[in-house]
Parts: sequence; C-alpha cells; structure tokens
Amino acid sequence: MSPDNADWYVYIIRCGDGSLYTGIARNLNERIKSHNTGEGGRYTRSHLPVELVYSESAADRSNALRREHAIKQLSRASKLALIGQPGR
Repeated sequence: MSPDNADWYVYIIRCGDGSLYTGIARNLNERIKSHNTGEGGRYTRSHLPVELVYSESAADRSNALRREHAIKQLSRASKLALIGQPGR
C-alpha cells in the first residue's frame, strides 16, 4: 500500500532533547503539527520541538497499533537503525 492511500501511519519523531517518540495517526501532517503546538502526546509537550524522522503505512488501526508496540519494544540503537541513523 502506498503512503498516499494508507488509512493509518506509524511514526517516529525526534524530540528537542534527542529522545525518540513512537505513535500512530491517520493524518500524519496534522499529528506532527499537534505535537509541535503542545497538543500532542503528554511526553512530547515537554520535549519540543519535534521532527518527523520515520513513518510507515498500516492498513488499519489494529495493524498500526501492533507495529507501534513492536517498535516501542526495540532498543534505542535498533530504532536508530530503523530510521537510518548511526547509533549515538
């Protein structure tokens, strides 16, 4: 499924302090905007600004939630490898 036709997205954002946050959204652009205005997740409100560093499409909410959970179980080094960044 191409990202333009996806119903759901799993995403990773880099917060202002360098931490990584993983979430899901139907409208990825609006979700990133909401994070940057402090209306997103509780964690990101105190770690602004955020920058989208990775996204992938999911066919439905259930698949998106499963993939989000799987990504959240990864180590930081594995998440950095997923987004194509060297470990640091």
